Amino acid sequence: MQPISSLSPQPLWRWFETICSIPHPSKQEIALRDHIQAWAQSRDLETQLDQVGNLIIRKPATAGFEKRKGVILQAHLDMVPQKNSDTDHDFGSDPIRAYIDGDWVTAEGTTLGADNGIGMASALAVLEADDLEHGPIEVLLTIDEEAGMTGAFGLEAGVLTGDILINTDSEEEGEVYMGCAGGVDAALTLAVARDALPEGMATVEIALTGLKGGHSGCDIHLGRGNANKLLARFLFGHGEELGLRLSELRGGSLRNAIPREAWMTVSLPQANLAQLEQRIGDYRAILENELAAVEPGLSLTMSSAQAPAQVFAAADQQKLVALMHSAPNGVIRMSDEFDGVVETSLNMGVVTTEADKVEVLCLIRSTIDSGREMVENMLSALAQLSGAELGLSGAYPGWKPDAASPVMQVVRETYQQKFGALPNIMVIHAGLECGLFKKPYPNLDMVSIGPTIRFPHSPDEKVEIATVEKYWQLLTEVLKAVPNR
Repeated sequence: MQPISSLSPQPLWRWFETICSIPHPSKQEIALRDHIQAWAQSRDLETQLDQVGNLIIRKPATAGFEKRKGVILQAHLDMVPQKNSDTDHDFGSDPIRAYIDGDWVTAEGTTLGADNGIGMASALAVLEADDLEHGPIEVLLTIDEEAGMTGAFGLEAGVLTGDILINTDSEEEGEVYMGCAGGVDAALTLAVARDALPEGMATVEIALTGLKGGHSGCDIHLGRGNANKLLARFLFGHGEELGLRLSELRGGSLRNAIPREAWMTVSLPQANLAQLEQRIGDYRAILENELAAVEPGLSLTMSSAQAPAQVFAAADQQKLVALMHSAPNGVIRMSDEFDGVVETSLNMGVVTTEADKVEVLCLIRSTIDSGREMVENMLSALAQLSGAELGLSGAYPGWKPDAASPVMQVVRETYQQKFGALPNIMVIHAGLECGLFKKPYPNLDMVSIGPTIRFPHSPDEKVEIATVEKYWQLLTEVLKAVPNR
């Protein structure tokens, strides 16, 4: 099998192969950070760890470029850990098994980590290269972007000296990003009492699996199924009819990934088992018809399960199902200002059950503050009606577009000169760290570029090889074209 390090540009792909070999899921990226820092120090590059653990590496300008504006190349160290249910993989200890699949690089049953590993690899390849022309370079590698943007939140004024920041976390070659959505985590917590399991009940587990999932920002407009919402829909439609009594409901694993799988354990009168099986078959057919174009791998199954000692109290179960079924999900509103861009969305990412409560973790995104506040208020109203508690945390600002950005003009002109076409100037619905950087560094001129990555935050993640080459050419030419201070 051809190693990915043999691909062009080789310095970038060699670094990506190294990145894949060192486990780095969110909150476990320190081993990778330390490896990179040790490498930089071995090459006599200046390194710094800031107070939250971000790594900054500095490289002097090449001869004749000392007066150019300083450029910060920025990427995040962590990756989203998602795997297929039949894949044996420990993200804390196992390397990512990346391989070439035709025109793409992907991974065996897990997320690839091209988000943001390719961008990180490109920044490190710039540091390593002796044949590039550029002004002063700083590489900023932030921690914990995917699980809370801890590194971006903690970045302090005075650490960075550059004038321009190039974020490498975009996922569509030919598009240059000048703005992004902000967001906030929303946790709905509903207390549930439990009753003893009634006599004469059978217990089954119902599993909804095989969905594509994906990035809750980049993919939210694609109409993919949300496993949590789809199980709630079934419960709302047939729970009372069949006498279903919940003892557990769980689905999804990350607030910023569209949930691919969800499970519920239910008990019901033995006499209703055949009717439940029929209803599951009918519902499966409905979903296969509705989602045929976007979810060809959908699976809805029923299997026997161990009987629980207790089930949810009927009134609390009714509140939970109504809350989940009525909660908004997916695209709330498209942008009027930017054609084809989602303005506001919500992802019901994770549902977990404990002995006395159920928690529903969502991520709200919006390019405008009022849109985010609107959805916060929707959830607040639902919490009031259902008796749930709503907790909001981790709010981060959007990155407001600057149509007069000088670096945007440099990137646009460089792209046209290099490839004979104008790039699309875009705003992305995903949350980039750029908005947070504006607080300590309000005068930073920022832009975001990257290669084409499909299905990030899911085990189907892949990066298109040819676009990595084009991204590298663009990045290195932009560095050469940066004007003097």
